[in-house]
Parts: sequence; structure tokens; C-alpha cells
Amino acid sequence: MRRRIRDWVSPVVYLSNNWISLTGVVLVTGAAVAWILLLPTMLTGDAATPYIGILTFLILPVIFFAGLGLIPLGIRLRSKREHTSGIYPTAFPPVDMRNQSFRRLLTFVALATFANIVIGSQLTYRAVHYMDSVTFCGQACHTVMQPEFAAYQNSPHARVACVDCHIGPGASWFVRSKLSGAGQLLAVTFNTYPRPIPTPIENLRPARETCEQCHWPDKFSADRIRIIANYAEDETNTETKTVLLMHIGGGPQVRGIHGVHLGPGVAIRYAHSDGKRLEIPWVEYSDGKGSTTQYASPDFKPGTEKTMRVRVMDCLDCHNRPTHVFELPETAVNHAISSGEISRTLPYAKKKSLELLKASYATHGDAQRRITEEFAAYYREQYPDIFEKQPIEVKRAASAVWNIYSRNVFPEMKVTWGTYPNHIGHTDFPGCFRCHDDNHSSASGKNLTQDCNACHNLLAMDEENPEILKTLGVR
Repeated sequence: MRRRIRDWVSPVVYLSNNWISLTGVVLVTGAAVAWILLLPTMLTGDAATPYIGILTFLILPVIFFAGLGLIPLGIRLRSKREHTSGIYPTAFPPVDMRNQSFRRLLTFVALATFANIVIGSQLTYRAVHYMDSVTFCGQACHTVMQPEFAAYQNSPHARVACVDCHIGPGASWFVRSKLSGAGQLLAVTFNTYPRPIPTPIENLRPARETCEQCHWPDKFSADRIRIIANYAEDETNTETKTVLLMHIGGGPQVRGIHGVHLGPGVAIRYAHSDGKRLEIPWVEYSDGKGSTTQYASPDFKPGTEKTMRVRVMDCLDCHNRPTHVFELPETAVNHAISSGEISRTLPYAKKKSLELLKASYATHGDAQRRITEEFAAYYREQYPDIFEKQPIEVKRAASAVWNIYSRNVFPEMKVTWGTYPNHIGHTDFPGCFRCHDDNHSSASGKNLTQDCNACHNLLAMDEENPEILKTLGVR
């Protein structure tokens, strides 16, 4: 038996001593070593990024099996070449250390394995850390992810890593992310990804496992004053302010916005008739005290919820854009004027800014050129004195208008104003009014309230000098 094995192995060792087979050996050992180095990460799920799944389950297997294919290919080609040339040996050297070919092959495999371990360990370590980085998530697929990355950089969570929210801890979601990442890679490779990229609401991890690692509804939040500045489209950019007293709530009591929706024992289910969850005809509210009430829109037929997608409400049903926040032009310009990026001393600054922001542009490059040039040209032609005395303000304002456009509109990805609805509030999108429209009624005739004071008190509405702010000592 041993002799038969030796007789079979001897020609393999002899014929595999060629550059094609040796290349295959390098690929096989390299892929195997990299896979072994990634194994702890795969088993524990510590490296929470789908791209490690791409590396582990797509790239390394391809390299491994390509190497396996090269080894017999090289053997076959050498055998054929030597048979054709008439130099194919009738007997082969023994497979032991006296055989020079065997020693050479063994030495090569040992050196290749050692080199792969040294190089692979360093590359794998660096690759894992790089693929966990915000830079990789946001910029590796530049055109595809540019809208989301730009919005992320302008968000309250700009210092939170992408993987902390999109994947979170644990092995199960790590595996899901691998499969998702593989599909995304194929879509980018073959240019089959949708434009714009849809919000991933279907397969997003529950907020209790991500958001609530930092934010938790059991924490009580007191009422807060919110001041909203607005600027008119007149020559002086007249400022008015709206002042709201927001009832945040939460904590052990069922009060305020958070308490009523996410308080102790409270459970809300709803049925939505569209993929974006904008149409919500049925809501079920359990108050945590044993009482459950169902509310439905006027055209809803009882029992239809069984044929619709029903979801348990969590943070993301209202805070659906907690990080990738896309602004509307009016809101963005108001903020830019408030922060001083656009000077109020420039006549019709808001009106001109909105005019340029709402125009159509073919590309970002086209938009940048036209916005900056046309903004400056407006003041140079219509207000030459202002242009001469305040050139820095004009230039800074033009740059601010372009920056607003650049982080909200992406012609190449078909992302424009309002592409991604924000469910917080109800002024720009339906938001709260998806349920609180005063039309969702229970069997007893009770409606889901649309009373403004349930969520906030309106202390001032578009006033130039709100008295409440004077009382509070707020400028």
C-alpha cells in the first residue's frame, strides 16, 4: 500500500516543479493562511462589517480554488510537454530528502507559507480595521454612497462609526451583513444598483439593539425650548422666530412624546400599505395597563391588516433620518443665515439662494460653477456698492449656497430635494400626521389626537421679537 502511494506521489512531485503549479501553491497557501487569520473574527463577529464577508466568502475562495486549479494544470502541461519531447522519465526519484526536486518543492512551500503568514497577518489586521472605518464605508463606492456619506458628515452622529448603527454587536447580524455586503458588491460591480439608493428600512436592525445602546427610552427628558428662525425673501431678509415648548417625556411615567410612544409597557403596532411607510391605515395601541385600542382610517376595512405588513413601532419610525439627514432648501438657507455663513446684510440673500438651489444642474461640477458665478454676478450687477464693499461676504455666501447644494442634491444618483422624507415633525413631510391626522378612529369613536399641545406648546409663531424670549432672557 505504501509503495502504491509512493508510486503515485513521485510523478506528482516531479511534475509539479514548474512555475504554473508553484504559483498555484502560493495562491492556495496565501488564501488558506488569510482565511485562518480571519477565522476568529468570523466566529466571534467582532469585525462588524459586511466587507469582511466579501473577503472571506467571495474573494478568498476564488483565490483558493484558482490556486488549486493551477497546480494540476501545471502538472498536466509539463507532462504533455515532456511526452511530446520524448523526455518523460520511465522512473521517478523517490519522495524523500535525497530527491532534489522534492527538497526544492518542500523548501518553496515552506518559504511561501512563512511569507504568507507574515504578510497575511499584517494585511489582514490592517484590512479588518480599514473595512471598519467610516472612510471605507463612505468612500470605497464613491458615486453610490456619496449622498449618504455627505449627509452623514453633516449629521449629529458624524463621529459615530457606520458599523455601530448599521450592524451593531453580535454574530447573527454580522452574518446577515456579509450576505448583504456581497449583494451590494455585485450590484456595484455590474452597475445594477438603484438610483437613488432606497432607505434600508426593511432589513434594518431593531433600534433597541443599536440606537438604545446610547439612547434609551427609560431615561426621562424634561420639556425643552426650541427656537426656529425663519427669514423672509425680502430685501432685508427679515427674521422671525417660532418658539415651541417640546414635551419630550419618557422615563418611568407615560408622559410626553417618548413616554406615550415608548413608555413602560407601551406597545404600538401599525400596518403600512406602502414600502416607505408613509401610508398607515391601521394602528394598535397597548397602554401597558391591560388596555388595547385599534384605530383605523375611514377607508380601512376591518381585518385587512392581516394581509398587510405589520410592524412594532420603535425609534426609527419617527427618527428615520437620525444621521443621514437631508435638508430642504428653505431650512438649510435659514440655518446658514442664522450661523452667519450667509450674511443678512446682503439684499435678497435668501431669495437669491433659493433661486439658485432650486435650479436644475447636470452634475455637481456644473452646479458649483453656476451657483458661485451667478451669486456673485447678481450682486455685481444689481448691487455694485454692496459687491465692492462686502466682497468677502458675497464670496462666503456663494460658497455656503454651493455647500448646501453639494450635501443635499446629487444629479448622478437622482437625489434631489425631498427624495428622502424625514418623519420628525410634520411641517415638511407627513411625519406625525401619518397617524395623528384626526381621522384614525377606534370602534368607540375615539380619534388619534391631532392636538398640537399633546407634543408641544406654541409659545410664539413667526414673530419678529417674541415676548417669551425677552422673558426668558434669550436673544
